[in-house]
Amino acid sequence: MPDSSTSYSARHLSVLEGLEAVRKRPGMYIGSTDQRGLMHCVWEIIDNGVDEALEGHGDRIDVVVHDDGSIEVRDTGRGVPVDVEPASGLTGVELVYTKLHAGGKFGGGSYGAAGGLHGVGASVVNALSARMDVEVDRGGRTHAMSFRRGVPGVFADPPGGPSPGSPFTEYTEASELRVIGRVRRGVTGTRVRYWADPQIFPRPDEYDAAALRSRLRQTSFLVPGLTLTLADERAAEPGAAGGADDGASGVGRGGAGGASGDAAGGVETFLAKGGTRDFVDFLASDGSVTDTFRLTGRGAYTETVQQFDRASGHLRPVEVERTCAVDVALRWGIGYDTTERSFVNIIATPMGGTHLTGFEQAVTRVLRKQIESNARALKVTSRDGRIEKDDILAGMTAVVAVRVPEPQFEGQTKEVLGTAPVRQIVAKVVETELTALLTSTKRDLKAQSRALQEKIVGEMRARVSARMHKEITRRKTALETSTLPAKLADCRSDDVAASELFIVEGDSALGTAKNARNSEFQALLPIRGKILNVQKASQADMLRNVECSAIIQVVGAGSGRTFDLEAARYGKVILMTDADVDGAHIRTLLLTLFFRYMRPMIEAGRVFAAVPPLHRIEVSGSGRRKKEVIYTYSDDELVRTLRRLERQGRGFKEPQRYKGLGEMDAHQLAETTMEPEHRTLRRITLGDEAELTEAENVFELLMGSAVEPRRDFIIAGAVDVDRERIDA
Repeated sequence: MPDSSTSYSARHLSVLEGLEAVRKRPGMYIGSTDQRGLMHCVWEIIDNGVDEALEGHGDRIDVVVHDDGSIEVRDTGRGVPVDVEPASGLTGVELVYTKLHAGGKFGGGSYGAAGGLHGVGASVVNALSARMDVEVDRGGRTHAMSFRRGVPGVFADPPGGPSPGSPFTEYTEASELRVIGRVRRGVTGTRVRYWADPQIFPRPDEYDAAALRSRLRQTSFLVPGLTLTLADERAAEPGAAGGADDGASGVGRGGAGGASGDAAGGVETFLAKGGTRDFVDFLASDGSVTDTFRLTGRGAYTETVQQFDRASGHLRPVEVERTCAVDVALRWGIGYDTTERSFVNIIATPMGGTHLTGFEQAVTRVLRKQIESNARALKVTSRDGRIEKDDILAGMTAVVAVRVPEPQFEGQTKEVLGTAPVRQIVAKVVETELTALLTSTKRDLKAQSRALQEKIVGEMRARVSARMHKEITRRKTALETSTLPAKLADCRSDDVAASELFIVEGDSALGTAKNARNSEFQALLPIRGKILNVQKASQADMLRNVECSAIIQVVGAGSGRTFDLEAARYGKVILMTDADVDGAHIRTLLLTLFFRYMRPMIEAGRVFAAVPPLHRIEVSGSGRRKKEVIYTYSDDELVRTLRRLERQGRGFKEPQRYKGLGEMDAHQLAETTMEPEHRTLRRITLGDEAELTEAENVFELLMGSAVEPRRDFIIAGAVDVDRERIDA
């Protein structure tokens, strides 16, 4: 009989149906189950109403936080469809709020661009709710349906009002969309009220009022003319109605946007008419260098999507043409902080994405070109540094909004836009519009353009000066005034040429290495784990990293352009890592640090990699032959050595495989890796300009920020890579 603990068959597979997957792994859909995830559920329902307003249906959305911990969203859109969908046999309401990927916005052309996704967002919220009530005004009637944790049915509510604890009767044979009233002809809209499930959320009623106000206000800026209200019926806390949430309370500013508070009813109203330009003016807090510029345009791209073929009953790929509308507003102020807000179909993308990348690239390219063309007037010479993106973005306040049909996000929480063609479209629109403004012949715009360029050049010179000052200060501190890291086991010799610094992987190897070293001329510096990849990190990040700063401090010659080889405290730097994949990775990270910030050490041939053995073979003695210990450095060498010993008729114990340096005793480590007369070192060199260029390309390929070239390299070489070449 097979062992049940080791057997694995189809009966072990668990099939999750309906919305069970959402309740099983809620974090996959809303990010977390804390207050952030709770608010994400609110955004999903609000965004559905906003999508209606974007399509020109409905001009009002009301959000009510009830005193029992439930939240209700009312919109005046067209209302969720109430007729029966033929394929499923379900009403539109049940389909939207129960079927995860079967919403009314897909494939029907009802929406040019959707923020909240009917059937995705709404069904997720339903699955994570203890109760959800949906009412739809459509066709002169009010239709209603209730759900308990995503399952449709009927609640028997007491006279006191609805509650998730009311007796619930689940539909068993067929669900029913009840008609509970009548409305005037032409009146449409949707009302969704739900109670978050305490089984999912630890604090299901702690909605962030400040976050709600901020989100509704930003939506009013992004959808001009849409009225949004917030009513919080919970027990008012001091300052709750008019909290200090960047101007959330108080009367709206000149009708451009903001909130007006009704103290009697606790209702706040948000209405804006100026769009993104007013949003930028609202966000900016410093004096202006330029006016608020608004850049608009659109571009088209093609995309392959899967569409349902009713004839065959299968999905088939179809090339469709998408249109991306771009709306950007920006201004520069006298301050130094950069404030950027990015949105996709009114969805906030705090982590950016392709639209923000395209915007920043275009702004950087345009301003660099303008400054280069006016270099003489700005007194910019070749001795000045290159204009960096941070110089250009300093003091800038910008709002980047795009409308994209069916946008592709990186993750369910929709914080990063991943649609690739959007980057180029945004960049083209911004480059064209911004260039026209900065090269305009109008007197006012010419003066603003000149003032902006002078500000950027000043930022560049201040940055270069500050960096040089920081480097001088850091070098002075490292070389003169500071104490060396406590974990450094220094040597006694003052002879730089004869001294050696071993950078050791881990504290376990350090303990053995201390006993194995010659303390007269060998120093030890342990590092913990994998250090920072400095090829992708900035210099500031590198200096803040504990391990990187410790290495630079111990070497004692500075870093970057101020590196002084003559000031180095050791004649050799030896990287002593384990002979495994992790050790090779750590060694590569260390070499990246030396290559980027201490390159003269490599160019002078003073950086080495230790070559520790992989195996230890203890050969038995017989006759005149004495007991012998043989070390091998690869699997092939081990096989060849064992075969040779077998041919010679010599006995040996089972070879010992070293998983790491910490498995060696002090004598073994000294004999194989540390004693100059016995060890093997691999010198790291940069022979000529061609090798230097190749090394730079290799470091950028393997350690840089671009993922696709590295992936292609790995795939291309995966066929013929063996273990021997990994550590070659």
